[in-house]
Amino acid sequence: MARELIRGIDEPLPEGETLLWEGRPDARALARYAFRLRWVLGYFFLLSVAAALTGGQGAPVAARVAWILVLGAVVAGMIGGYALLTARSTVYALTDARIVMKVGVAFPAVFNLPFSRVAGAEARTFGDDIGDVAFHVAGPARIGYAFLWPHVRPWKVSDPQPMMRCIPDAGPVAARIREALLAAGVDTSDEPIG
Repeated sequence: MARELIRGIDEPLPEGETLLWEGRPDARALARYAFRLRWVLGYFFLLSVAAALTGGQGAPVAARVAWILVLGAVVAGMIGGYALLTARSTVYALTDARIVMKVGVAFPAVFNLPFSRVAGAEARTFGDDIGDVAFHVAGPARIGYAFLWPHVRPWKVSDPQPMMRCIPDAGPVAARIREALLAAGVDTSDEPIG
């Protein structure tokens, strides 16, 4: 009997381990929610308005405003491109024994988080059925924040929490993760999922 493979990972699952779900982030949602594209666009818009209102000497106002808007479009394009590359190079998987995250655009790495190391999980959904699931890691050894970024809960630098970012159909996925953690004996009552 052939053993199951997780997409993008060459090594098959161990004997007796079952793949319950696998997916990847949505690139548009990653740009919007993780990389804050709307905030960046708003910043460049405000810069262009300020340039138009202040007038001043030197280059014509229209040229300065156009330059700021072009620069904003370039930055937005870079953010969108990075979000697309991040989404294409990322694979999240849930088995009946662990959480697997293949992350990294330039330097891909695979992180395995056995259920015995999961102290809890939290889910957050956005209005468009996209959401994040963060995992509380138990024990002294932790994965570094910089290695996980952007697949890490924001602002938890001293206590990094791996996070499945911007996954489609987040509600059903969070429920499936909760069922798997409960079946493995992980108490999720303090940090409910879904």
